[in-house]
Amino acid sequence: MKIDLDDIEKKYDLQLDKLVQSIEKLDKKNPKILIQLPDGFKLYATVIVDYLQDKISNGAIFSIWLGSCFGACDIPSTEADLIVQFGHAPWA
Repeated sequence: MKIDLDDIEKKYDLQLDKLVQSIEKLDKKNPKILIQLPDGFKLYATVIVDYLQDKISNGAIFSIWLGSCFGACDIPSTEADLIVQFGHAPWA
C-alpha cells in the first residue's frame, strides 16, 4: 500500500511548510534533524522525510527516532541541530 502525503494531510495538519522554513532558518549546511513520531505516525515517517528532503536546500541530514514518544516531555537524548516532534493532539 502506497502512502501519499496528500492523504495524510487530509487527516492531520503537519505544517510541513512551516517546518521547512524552520530548518532553512538554521542557517547551517547539513544540519542534523531528528524526526520523532508517536507509534501511530511511524508508518508515515519516510513519506514525511522524502517531502522535506525535496523542499530543503541546505543538505539537511534526517534521522527518524524509532524509540518511544509519549508526548512533549519525552525528548530523546541525542545530538541534533533540531528535534521535530509530531503528535496526535494540538499543542496548546
